[in-house]
Amino acid sequence: MTSAQDDLFQRQPLTIFSDGACSGNPGPGGWATRMHYPGGRIRELGGPVADTTNNRMEILSAMEGLKAAAADGYDGPIVMITDSEYLRKGITEWIHNWKRRGWLTAARKPVLNQDLWRELDTLNSRAVEWRYTKGHAGHPDNERCDELAHGFSQGQVMELQDITP
Repeated sequence: MTSAQDDLFQRQPLTIFSDGACSGNPGPGGWATRMHYPGGRIRELGGPVADTTNNRMEILSAMEGLKAAAADGYDGPIVMITDSEYLRKGITEWIHNWKRRGWLTAARKPVLNQDLWRELDTLNSRAVEWRYTKGHAGHPDNERCDELAHGFSQGQVMELQDITP
């Protein structure tokens, strides 16, 4: 590891919680992220999608968090926390074989949600550590993302927070 990489991973990470929801599958969906920046800023993002699936919302929530971090000029380590094993395993394990096989599964069928996986792959880097947390297990940030994503999926107006200490 280079000294620049050592410096990167010794810095305090940006922690992003992400979640997606769908009312019906497919059906109206919602996504949400809750971002904890070094220094104490907490920023929430989210929104509705008219016709989608839960898995698409899970991927979209992570993508939007990574895009927002880049747009904010953040260039340090990121811990991405999701309650979706589909998302975590997809981006850390399965994607390598999908790309090697020309975006086909082991059964030689096209990878579902390929458009989102390809975009997420461009946003992912060695600076991102992907972690799984059990959903509906009482973690306040995961529960908040779940509340926002479900609210958006049901057409509710959700108030997003941006708290700067």
